[in-house]
Amino acid sequence: MLPEADYTCAFCGETIVVPIDPSAGEDQSYVEDCPVCCSPNVLRVRALGPTDWRIDAEPEAI
Repeated sequence: MLPEADYTCAFCGETIVVPIDPSAGEDQSYVEDCPVCCSPNVLRVRALGPTDWRIDAEPEAI
């Protein structure tokens, strides 16, 4: 089972829980559409410890 972390959508403010793929590295960045409002968020994922992750979200520049 993959670890999970949450972020707050930069557009609608909803808290979203997503799985984290540790094999992608300790620092990750990718775009994911919010499942609530469908707006694109740039997610920056960072490992804080072996099982602890932090996600910061910002709007994708269009």
